[in-house]
Amino acid sequence: MKIFADTADIAAIERLARSGLIDGVTTNPTLIARSGRPFLDVVTEIAALVEGPVSAEVSGTEFDQMMREADILRNLAPNICVKLPLTVDGLRACKQLSSEGTRTNVTLCFSVNQALLAAKAGATFISPFVGRLDDIGLDGTDLLQDIRVIYDNYPELDTHILAASLRTPNHVSAAARIGADAATMPPEVIDKLASHPLTTSGLQMFLKDWAETGQSILPR
Repeated sequence: MKIFADTADIAAIERLARSGLIDGVTTNPTLIARSGRPFLDVVTEIAALVEGPVSAEVSGTEFDQMMREADILRNLAPNICVKLPLTVDGLRACKQLSSEGTRTNVTLCFSVNQALLAAKAGATFISPFVGRLDDIGLDGTDLLQDIRVIYDNYPELDTHILAASLRTPNHVSAAARIGADAATMPPEVIDKLASHPLTTSGLQMFLKDWAETGQSILPR
């Protein structure tokens, strides 16, 4: 499963990119607004930091404006993936952009029917929002499972499931078990994936025992 960082924090992206642990970045207008910087500048800088897809979202809600904005975004860098809302106009824009060879990420998916339409529109990625479904008393991972089943029923559909709104390591492991193609999460969640109390305590014990030997692997 590919792992994407869901952030517009340049320092965090640089750190994670150096680690080799992320395969791309997803952004949205809210995340970029928090940076306090011009939208296009931030997106361009992010695209230069990672080789994988960088999802940059349109702000328009009508087809014509989405297409004009998409034309600007996809010309910023070759790895830009145009992010579109899951509306009728968004799906129409997805169909047009996909037919032109532009990668697309259809976002704010909350039902299987929406995911099916996005795949029919040729979306590169569909982004089901797990955490937001949890917020209203549903199990967001059930949606991931249902989309996986539906997509697998029709091999001609090549849209990738990009699990989004993942807030905990448990969300991530559930997405992987279900077979999501990718998962996007904040940098702090990525950091937590590598954390376990037994790893920490075990390392402390090893370091203590090693220090008592008085040895060094590196030349002194």
